[in-house]
Amino acid sequence: MLHLISLNDWKAELIAEVLDMAGQIKGSPENYRNALVHKTLLMMFEKPSLRTRVSFETGMSQLGGHAIFYDMTTSPLGAGKETIHDTVKTVSRYVDIIMARLFDHAKIVEMAQLATVPVINALTDFEHPCQILADLMTVREKKHRLKGLTLAYLGDSNNNVTHSLLYGCTKMGMNIRVGCPPGEEFSPSAKVLREATATAAEKGCTVQVTRDAVEAVKGADVVYTDSWMSYHIPPHKLNERVRVFTPYQVNAELMKHAAKGAIFLNCLPALRGYEQTAEVIDGPQSVVFDEAENRLHVQKAVMLKLLSTSKK
Repeated sequence: MLHLISLNDWKAELIAEVLDMAGQIKGSPENYRNALVHKTLLMMFEKPSLRTRVSFETGMSQLGGHAIFYDMTTSPLGAGKETIHDTVKTVSRYVDIIMARLFDHAKIVEMAQLATVPVINALTDFEHPCQILADLMTVREKKHRLKGLTLAYLGDSNNNVTHSLLYGCTKMGMNIRVGCPPGEEFSPSAKVLREATATAAEKGCTVQVTRDAVEAVKGADVVYTDSWMSYHIPPHKLNERVRVFTPYQVNAELMKHAAKGAIFLNCLPALRGYEQTAEVIDGPQSVVFDEAENRLHVQKAVMLKLLSTSKK
C-alpha cells in the first residue's frame, strides 16, 4: 500500500511521475472527470484549513468522486472516547482513501500503519508534503526544470514546510539554503538535515543552513518564506518572534540579491509586513497564487496515484 506520509519515503522518480500527472491534469482536466467516480475521500481535520480543505474537496469532486469532511475536534476521537486504532480500522471499511491534517506527526504514521486504504498527510507539525509537491510543480512550470536550481528559504525553519522542502528539493536535485536565526527552536530538525544532506550527496546538490539572510538568497532562483506565527505558536510570543525574525524578512532589498528572474513563494496564509513585505508578495516576482492553485492539481495526481496502487 502506497501512502504519502513523508517526502523522504518517496523516490525522485515517483515525485516526478506525480508532477508530470499533475501537469497533465491541469492542462486537460476534462480527461479526468470520471477518474475517481464512485470513490470516497475521508478528510480528517484536527487543524483549521482553507487551501487544504477546499482543494482536496474540489479535487475529489472534479475527479468524479465524493469527499467527506470530518471535524476531529467535535468527534469521539477528538474527545478521547475512541482510539486512532478503532477509528482508522472502521473508516477503512467505508472509504477508499483518507487524508488527515493533524498536530502530531506520530498520529499520521500510526494511521498509515493501521489503514487498509491509502493515507495522505495533509499537514502535521513535522511535514507538509502536499504543499511542497505543489511548490515543486510551480517552480518547474516557471523555470522549466528543477535539477540544478537553488531555493532559499527564510525565517522560522523548525517547521513542517522547511522539513518537507529539505526532503523535496534534494530528492529532485535542487540546492537548498535555509536562512534562520541561531538556536534549536528556530532551526530545522537535525535528523532532517542529516537525511537531506545524504540525499543531496547522492543527487549532486547541496544543503546549507546560514544565519545570514543575504548569504541564503544570493543568486537563488527561488525565494521562499512562511509564517512567523504557525498554528502552534501562542499569540503572546508575537512581539518576541517579530524581533527575532525581522532580519529574515523578504523585502525588495533582499530580493535584489537573488538571481535575475527569481520567483517568490509563500505557501499562505501570509501577513504583509511580517515574513514578507507587500511589494514582494504582490509584486511581479510573486507566484503565490499559482502555487496555491497547484495544490488542487497535484493533490488530484496524488490521489490518482495512491488509488491506482490500492487493492480495495
